[in-house]
Amino acid sequence: MQYLIKITLLTSVLFIVSACSEQTTDTLLDHNDITSNNKVSVSKKQTEQPLKTPYSDGDAIPATAFIEHNEVYNAESVIPPQCYTKTEGDNNPCYACHQTYKDNPNRPNTMNDGDLQGEYQFSDLGTTNHWKNLFVDRTKMIEAITDKEIKQWIAQDNYADFINKFSNDPNWQGEITPINNLATPNIAFDDNGLAKDDSHWVAFNYKPFPSTFWPTNGSTGDAMIRLPKAFREKDGEFSQDVYFTNLALVEMTMKETLSISTIPVSEQVIGEDINGDGQLTQSVNQVNLGTHYVGDAKNIAISNLLYPENTEFLHTVRYIGINEDGSIYNAQRMKEVRYMKKHSFKDKAELASEYYLEAKEKHFENLPQVHLLGDKGVNSNMGWTLNAYIEDEQGELRHQNSQELAFCAGCHKTIGSTLDQTFSFPRKVEGASGWGYINLAEQQDAPNLGEDQGEILTYFQRVGGGDEFRQNKEMLKRWFNQDGTVNTQKVARAKSVYELITPSAERALQLNKAYLTIMREQSYIFGRDANLTSATNVLEQVDESQAPLKSEHRYNWDMRLDWAKGLATSQASLD
Repeated sequence: MQYLIKITLLTSVLFIVSACSEQTTDTLLDHNDITSNNKVSVSKKQTEQPLKTPYSDGDAIPATAFIEHNEVYNAESVIPPQCYTKTEGDNNPCYACHQTYKDNPNRPNTMNDGDLQGEYQFSDLGTTNHWKNLFVDRTKMIEAITDKEIKQWIAQDNYADFINKFSNDPNWQGEITPINNLATPNIAFDDNGLAKDDSHWVAFNYKPFPSTFWPTNGSTGDAMIRLPKAFREKDGEFSQDVYFTNLALVEMTMKETLSISTIPVSEQVIGEDINGDGQLTQSVNQVNLGTHYVGDAKNIAISNLLYPENTEFLHTVRYIGINEDGSIYNAQRMKEVRYMKKHSFKDKAELASEYYLEAKEKHFENLPQVHLLGDKGVNSNMGWTLNAYIEDEQGELRHQNSQELAFCAGCHKTIGSTLDQTFSFPRKVEGASGWGYINLAEQQDAPNLGEDQGEILTYFQRVGGGDEFRQNKEMLKRWFNQDGTVNTQKVARAKSVYELITPSAERALQLNKAYLTIMREQSYIFGRDANLTSATNVLEQVDESQAPLKSEHRYNWDMRLDWAKGLATSQASLD
């Protein structure tokens, strides 16, 4: 931290010296002060004037000061806090992000960073953990917030005002993504997830990525997809039959399956035999993978593991809602609204070139390059535009500044486990049953592809806790034995994903309060994780000579899920 403060002070000093020099040049051009070589002579008295800076060495500079003065606090913000986990050589949360898939030559993601489970490849700057909010004990701050206050806070809709504000800003150049009543999803979407306001966003039920996105670790969330206009229409008119058939085709290519169930659609409306039975049927519920999309997108070829150009995703990160009976739901109030659009289609060869450049930069330990687009967000260089909004000190959603946006690029750009830079959609509940707003209570702990036991159980065993930092005491008490091993039988008896990864009402209140203190500080560049106390299983300084994990604790993993096997396992445990 002292190193960063000195950089800030040095930058301020350089700026002030520069400003003083310019002022001196303007005001001291007296004939007697000009030397024979035409240089301005500055008196010793002037150079000894003390420099005034807003902070002194050792001061705790607030995050807002870095933003206000446009000082970069952390040039390695693409390295998320979880990468500084103290693994002790045995506890591996790293496998969820860092993977190599050389056995699948058709996979467009060629980052192949599975070796990061076995070695650190940080720049010199990255070896220092800049996520200082991890080490803040918020106990006293949490105690100062009443239960009534936080319950009232999370029940407020800040999305509608956000949309209204940006829609009426004549200077705003970024996207606007309205969905009527999004704060209350049961009103916003129909049973199939289609937004009722004709915006054509479709909500889907997916398994949250382990474990940052588990509600027990701080936030609830959702995800929506919207395909381009041609994928939603037939002869220029909206068609739900065409739209959901194309959505099924996208799901199949992202999951590399040949057939999938769909909500009932009409082949007669679509004009194609989508289930391969040789006839055009009024209502079918199965789609086979073809070579092209349907409807007005019939001339667009399907590309393996790649979304069509102009595909959009909307993701809201929310506080944890708490019902009167203590059950958990997605609160009305949003912490963040995140948006992705595939502005340019890049084929596998083009993406391989981009991944090669990323790997080269990492090899030489260069600082990451984040291409900012102003109001439009960040260009990932992989064909995607990323944009995001976060609460200001009054709780209104504002556009994230450049340093906050850089955080997004770390996960949606250069890790090996993603599929076309995305997480949620490849983890969608299979087929027709996966269309509709996220519902953890309807999900079983399905295993990942190529594995047999549930993903969450596997995560517990590999990580040694219910979060990357192994500090979620409630999860340790619920699902682990006193000796630190996982209570596998108890986990297997859990009726749903909801039971496994949602917090108690008491913990939910504390997590909401902890995040509220971060929001009031506007200290997001110091970290957004709602830790209740100071983290202990986290490195403040990385020793790159020490491998993160022993070889026997490194794993191959596919983020996609075998939902059929999950249902079979669930039925077996009930029997």
